[in-house]
Amino acid sequence: MTRPSVVIVGGGISGLCAAYELSGGVQGPSATTPRIELIEAGPRFGGSMATASFADRTIDLGADGFLGRRPEAVTLARDLGLGERLEEIAASGASIYLGGQLDSLPTESVLGVPTSRASLKSLRGLPRVARRQAWRDEHFARRYQPSGDVSIGEILRAKLGGTLTYQLIEPMIGGIQAGRVDELSAESVFPALLTAARRKGSLMKNLKTTNPVLPGPAAQLALGPVFYSLTTGVASMVDALVAELTERGVLLRPNVEVVALRQRPLSAYPWEVDTMDTVTAASLVVLATPAAVTGRLAGSYHADLQRLRQIPNAGTAMITMQFSKKDLSLPAHGTGVLIPLGTPLGDDLFLTTALTFLDRKWPHLRREDDVLVRAHVGRSDDRRWSIENDAALTARVVRELQLVLSSSASPTNSLVQRWPEGLPQYFVGHAQVVERAKAAAKGLNLILAGNAYDGVGIPACIGSGRAAGRYASEHLL
Repeated sequence: MTRPSVVIVGGGISGLCAAYELSGGVQGPSATTPRIELIEAGPRFGGSMATASFADRTIDLGADGFLGRRPEAVTLARDLGLGERLEEIAASGASIYLGGQLDSLPTESVLGVPTSRASLKSLRGLPRVARRQAWRDEHFARRYQPSGDVSIGEILRAKLGGTLTYQLIEPMIGGIQAGRVDELSAESVFPALLTAARRKGSLMKNLKTTNPVLPGPAAQLALGPVFYSLTTGVASMVDALVAELTERGVLLRPNVEVVALRQRPLSAYPWEVDTMDTVTAASLVVLATPAAVTGRLAGSYHADLQRLRQIPNAGTAMITMQFSKKDLSLPAHGTGVLIPLGTPLGDDLFLTTALTFLDRKWPHLRREDDVLVRAHVGRSDDRRWSIENDAALTARVVRELQLVLSSSASPTNSLVQRWPEGLPQYFVGHAQVVERAKAAAKGLNLILAGNAYDGVGIPACIGSGRAAGRYASEHLL
């Protein structure tokens, strides 16, 4: 009997998790485990999950933590024997830079959307018109009934007005997605908001009673801490996966680009996966590549797969800085600062969209004499960061940080990490594009996984990969 063969293209966290599940998941391989080959175009596995040595610490170069209320990342860490390294976030809350001053973000909010007018009282820099818009929503809510999928911005502007939308809410939602609320799909990015908008009356009151509230497509709600990291870095999950897959006999091929997928309709293996030097026969192919790459490789076989090439990506960069603790005073509470788009900076606009206080969030990063601050830059329509070299980009964000924090401190060390194609943008209609593409792929013995489909966060990507691996296992029988 011919042994089944599965080729996974793309070695990010989703592709690794697909290989892990295909090779037996937490139980490990068995007599029915197929031959598994994972091909990655880059020099390492894990995609944006990577670490570096900085300021005598190991820091993550991508996301520094993950949502704990979605269970996928916590479960995987424990499955890999990393449970003792799970670390709860040590602070909560954040500030926002409004009207030239720092204010604490309302605690009564959902992804930045306030759930009561009273929660806005502490925002000294918020214009009065925004408070009136919130009052009106509570007492004389605007009539609005979204038809089908609409943008997050359309809902917010219709119900709460433009000032609240762009000055208070977009910095949170847009920052998570590196996009703009006027383009992002409510159905795919913030389904709880769409549910609340379809009910009559106040959007704020409706949102307060709509659960669960999770970024990305609906997922199982888990109890426990809101956010976790790992004391060895989030990316240590990648190292553990690579080691486990190697031990299980999965063929891992970094620095290899797949140049074509070819059908073999009369063969026991319906696909051939071509690189510059090899041809691998496959019973199934898991495509855990960016949407544009998936569309390029498989688009000629179905129009719905070709449409994946239209999903754009937003580039971002992060500048991590070490400051002497005696030189830099941070706000008394919170894990960082949000900065609304369009915030003036002389004759220009702020480039920084957020600051994160890394060592306040995660105990394993704390030291006696210094603090770590990370500046985030880049959105789907703002690539100014990409034309600056590292020194100029660092100098720019330091200037902005000094203004926001009312400080003259300069960093003693800095590190710039760029992600030119970092986050796929879930525009209006995204769910339909994904649904059709997945259906077309399954009809061709192809399986799609990754952050272009089921959410951009680490838990969503892990869930996407493990689901792809389980589907492949079931359909090889």
